[in-house]
Amino acid sequence: MSRSLRVAIVGAGPAGIYAADTLTKSDTEVSIDLFERLPAPYGLIRYGVAPDHPRIKGIVSALHRVLDRPQIRLFGNVEYGVDLKLGDLREFYDAVIFSTGAEKDRELDIPGIDQQGSFGAADFVSWYDGHPEVSRTWPLTASSVAVLGVGNVAIDVARVLAKTADELLTTDIPDNVYQGLKSSPVTDVHVFGRRGPAQAKFTPLELRELDHSPNVEVVVHPEGIEFCAASMALIRSNKQVEMVVKTLQEWAIRDQGSRPRRLHLHFLQSPVEVLGDGEVTGLRTETMELTGDGGVRGTGEFTDWPVQAVYRAVGYLSTHLAELPFDHTTGTVPHQAGRVLDMDEQALPGVYVTGWIKRGPVGLIGHTKGDALETVTSLLADAPLLAAAARPEPDAVVRFLDQRGIRYTTFDGWRQLDEHERELGRAESRERIKVVDRHTMVSVSRG
Repeated sequence: MSRSLRVAIVGAGPAGIYAADTLTKSDTEVSIDLFERLPAPYGLIRYGVAPDHPRIKGIVSALHRVLDRPQIRLFGNVEYGVDLKLGDLREFYDAVIFSTGAEKDRELDIPGIDQQGSFGAADFVSWYDGHPEVSRTWPLTASSVAVLGVGNVAIDVARVLAKTADELLTTDIPDNVYQGLKSSPVTDVHVFGRRGPAQAKFTPLELRELDHSPNVEVVVHPEGIEFCAASMALIRSNKQVEMVVKTLQEWAIRDQGSRPRRLHLHFLQSPVEVLGDGEVTGLRTETMELTGDGGVRGTGEFTDWPVQAVYRAVGYLSTHLAELPFDHTTGTVPHQAGRVLDMDEQALPGVYVTGWIKRGPVGLIGHTKGDALETVTSLLADAPLLAAAARPEPDAVVRFLDQRGIRYTTFDGWRQLDEHERELGRAESRERIKVVDRHTMVSVSRG
């Protein structure tokens, strides 16, 4: 091929940007366009990480440097399946990588889960992160709240619910989120895990951050701090698990302080029913016992917890992408080393996946780098045999978007929005205030 390899990446979150990074560092001359449904890049970093995680959000600096490379262009506010389709992309690009992530809540099939006051954690995260496609309001009326799950998302949700709104003014939360949290009457947040402390999925850092608030007392209920042979083996073999368990054990035996709000951690408590008659009035859990192999079984002993809201944080799920095969059980696109497979398990020429749409919503943000490397390796190996794009010239896709009247945003536009948000923050002695309204985001980005 006498020209550079033209690659489209659908999704400008960490997975997509890591794929672009890997491609530009290869020995192959490439030209890459990233297409993002939202007007701003960074996906999970901007809209899926709790706002009081400045260290994690520091990843943005590295992602920014990738997007700043001359071989890469960003087209924001462009929705795959609506503004352009797979056939359109194959017209302009030799290969397409899908990196659309996972942002929907996985369902939890227990009685009463659909009552008013029962929420998905992903929806709440989108609200407090100022996602432009969700409501500006959130019903924060409960004084006692249950969070189901013991992963990092569950811990983030519990921490944001338990903290005072003023503590979050050091972050980029929009004014509507600050006002909503400020009106919250919450005093107690209960986090429930159906297995033991050694099987908790949060990281040591996430756990320790819970105890940093001057207004939130972290209470570990000691009756759930139990270990079986498999638990002990896991503790001995995994340094992170050992650190989590050590912290939980120390907190379980310490004296409780007098901070005005409490965040409770319960282990070996499995949710079996959300109580209420159309509106949440409580949560029923069954006490579990360890089986010795890392699993648990029910004891038949039940407890009713008087909570007025329930947040399920039992996992994310990807959305089915138009014209691509989809496994609805795993929430992933079938693939082999990143090559998308059709119903006959044959590779779709020139179509690839990376990130959570490829492997499911597991692992930390950094784990998507390995995904990207595998996918890009497959793509580059296939490159000599790929059908060449009919209109590979870089301006062709720009004309296509313009002709359709799509108000796309660019990386230069993101710079303008970034500065606008920082200016809003400076006016209130804050680093940044995030813009929520989509129309405003697009207007500022387009100058």
